[in-house]
Amino acid sequence: MEHILLILLLFTKALSVGAQFNGYNCDANFHSRFPAERDISVYCGVQTITLKINFCPVLFSGYTDTDLALNGRHGDAHCRGFINNNTFPTVVIFSISLATLESCGNSLVVSTAQGPNAYGNLSLVQIGNISGYIDTPDPPTIISYLPGLLYKFSCSYPLEYLVNNTQLASSAAAISVKDSNGTFVSTLNLLLYNDSSYIQQLSIPMAGLTLKTRVFAAVKASNLDRRWNILMDYCYTTPSGNPNDDLRYDLFFSCEKDPQTTVFENGKSQMGRFAFEVFRFVKHKNQKMSTVFLHCVTKLCRADDCPMLMPICGSRRKRDVSEGKESNSASGNAVLTAGPIITRSAHLKAPVFQMNTVTSALISGMIILGVMSVCFFIFSLTLLKGKSTPVSTLSGVRNPAFS
Repeated sequence: MEHILLILLLFTKALSVGAQFNGYNCDANFHSRFPAERDISVYCGVQTITLKINFCPVLFSGYTDTDLALNGRHGDAHCRGFINNNTFPTVVIFSISLATLESCGNSLVVSTAQGPNAYGNLSLVQIGNISGYIDTPDPPTIISYLPGLLYKFSCSYPLEYLVNNTQLASSAAAISVKDSNGTFVSTLNLLLYNDSSYIQQLSIPMAGLTLKTRVFAAVKASNLDRRWNILMDYCYTTPSGNPNDDLRYDLFFSCEKDPQTTVFENGKSQMGRFAFEVFRFVKHKNQKMSTVFLHCVTKLCRADDCPMLMPICGSRRKRDVSEGKESNSASGNAVLTAGPIITRSAHLKAPVFQMNTVTSALISGMIILGVMSVCFFIFSLTLLKGKSTPVSTLSGVRNPAFS
């Protein structure tokens, strides 16, 4: 009898659980509660921000998936999520395109403040913050016995990639807050080209590039929302692929620029362009080839903000050597790198033929023998001429006409 009652009790409990969660993948022992901070996941992508909300506490609170919408836009179907019942627990997924994030009321705020930049100096640093919320509609009545659900989220995109992962937890039972960081660095590339058309990428011959060859470089963005422009803040070279190499040569930094470097475009589009002449590092003087690696610290800025971030040349102090070395202490920074650029050595000498003692003696002997031969030949001709002269005089023919 006791076994029958236990079976009936378990069956009744299973029916109640099935009725409560309507076939969704939920466990009443874990999900019979109001939403908490852990019930929302935020993925800050390059093109899309993805939000996943644990649907089981929403169901427990008396709502359906259609009651959840971005920023109070409950009348717009594009601002709602969709159910994914193939996971445990069941989730409601919201996908926000960065190209149209304002369409559902999300906001983008770019803040600017003085702070350490990617190479350790104080500069104007910008942070792009995209934020919004997901909530349930207010009832048309004066009072309600259902809790109003509110999920806040934000994605912080440091535009110089000083990335910090932070999470803010809320103590309110029905409010969840989740902040997360993203990065655009995967959309950026540093490429080398043959000429100013920036069409054909540079091909380095096996013998290396001739010194003073003009190389055209570009930092390009791909699959990046058009609201962002590229601002090359600092481009330099090292003899190794390590961007933190102690030995470096600056191409341009703020208002300082190498005389052989020309900046064509910066901060005006999604492509920064410049050119420089190939050189060699003196440390490679005993090598046939010299390697040069190119690095660029790059900012992303909105079109209206880029002019503000450009340096005002003529009034800013110059960077000294110690400040350049402090850049090595910066951590978590994304620096674009290209290379190696292989150059021919400037000091290749033609081989010198050196004679040993035997060879020198042999050549000297041949010269002496040649001189003696010439002298003997001249002496022989002289003797022959002396013998032939009297014979020709005595053997002359007398002409009878002169008798």
